[in-house]
Amino acid sequence: MDRARQALENLKTILEAAGSSLDKVVKITLYLKSIRDFDVVNEVYEMYFHTAPPARATAEVARLAKDSCVEIDAVALA
Repeated sequence: MDRARQALENLKTILEAAGSSLDKVVKITLYLKSIRDFDVVNEVYEMYFHTAPPARATAEVARLAKDSCVEIDAVALA
């Protein structure tokens, strides 16, 4: 899923600009427009967090940002 990949790339860029990295993420929340997309999003997620993945919660949300099917928030160490 290209949008999940883009969301994770954006997260990576933001973390690196703040002096952190994906390796320092301790919790992720995935917001999906449809929970049916979970398996596809999970495949992309595993590309970015393949060793020692952070704690994760996933929720289906009826309203996301315009034209979005996935949103991600994260907590990371500095």
